[in-house]
Amino acid sequence: MSKDKSARIPTPQAVRGTQDMLGDFADRFAYVVETFERVRRLYGFKRVEVPVIEPTAVFARSLGETTDVVSKEMYSFEDRGGESVTLRPEFTAGIARAYITNGWQQFAPLKVATHGPLFRYERPQKGRYRQFHQLDAEVLGSDSPLADAELLVFADQLLKELGIVEGVTLTLNTLGDAASRDAWRAALVEHFEAHRGDLSEDSLARLDKNPLRILDSKDVKDRPIADSAPDIDAFLTSEAQDFFGAVTAGLDAAGVAWERNARLVRGLDYYRHTAFEFVTDRLGAQGTVLGGGRYDGLIENLGGPATPAVGWAAGIERLAMLLADDVIDNRLDAVIAVEDDGQLEYAMRALAAMRSRGLATEIVATGSPRKRFDKAGKIPARALIAIGSRDGQSYTNIRGDSELTITVDAIIRTL
Repeated sequence: MSKDKSARIPTPQAVRGTQDMLGDFADRFAYVVETFERVRRLYGFKRVEVPVIEPTAVFARSLGETTDVVSKEMYSFEDRGGESVTLRPEFTAGIARAYITNGWQQFAPLKVATHGPLFRYERPQKGRYRQFHQLDAEVLGSDSPLADAELLVFADQLLKELGIVEGVTLTLNTLGDAASRDAWRAALVEHFEAHRGDLSEDSLARLDKNPLRILDSKDVKDRPIADSAPDIDAFLTSEAQDFFGAVTAGLDAAGVAWERNARLVRGLDYYRHTAFEFVTDRLGAQGTVLGGGRYDGLIENLGGPATPAVGWAAGIERLAMLLADDVIDNRLDAVIAVEDDGQLEYAMRALAAMRSRGLATEIVATGSPRKRFDKAGKIPARALIAIGSRDGQSYTNIRGDSELTITVDAIIRTL
């Protein structure tokens, strides 16, 4: 007696932390990307594409060997040639690598933007996946505070175009120049050393390698110590103060609202001056919708020349979740119901003419001719076109939005 093969072959499941998209969420995802592409052109940002896979050193050197991303979350493996390679966990390092290896310094200041999938092995949760997607914008080769301001105005307009404004706040800080940051870092180390016995295990590990990260610790043991730590303002050089003042003046001139968050930090030493996050509590606990900062030392860390740069990234899934319910109009422009098979050729010509003029159109020409109109009427569309014949005479009936029906009628009259 033969056994059913399907009972013996298990169906492969999606990898944990990945997702399949269809329908509403896929449309929301596409809407975010389309809006980003439109807005980045307004600001003169060139499209850039970089590989999904890079030498592991690109991320180890850019993100820091001791960060959680490098030590715990990267998808790294040896290829057949014995080289350690990594699926990109973020965009900036790959873009910086490309800037060096392709000689893009000749185009500086270079404004680029991209979007696509990234990979991190972390615990999946709402709006966070192991394969996730980001928008990314960078300005490489500019040390002007106007570059920081323009990136922030770009981000603010993007969120406004997406309708993601309510409950979202731009928080802003300065990390100062190298002299400011070094003096602040030394003061922080002294402060945290005085409380070493009260710090969490994670913060103790950060104290030697990454002391600024203790400031944004979520551990309740650390919060009183972090909250009483000195702010950077006492250590800012006059040049650093002027830079931050120019950034905020640019935002004010553009009408972009912002709030100062003196505890907003970036742990790695190559970060300078502006650090920012657009935050919201609309996804539960306060989360970052879009974030970035100035990273003047990164390209030098990767072996390139000293190059100022600033950028930001935003999670596409999170932005898609924040879109209003009515922002996506999934309706077709028109549906054609063929009520007589003898009119199929004419209906197909009408279908081609509609699509060639930019109207999204479907046709219902299968099944019982009597039921096709009702079937077509269930498809969301702005206009419904019935094509058939009665008493040997062909007919075309159009129902729907008055302006669109006039357009459709004019197209069909040309056939």
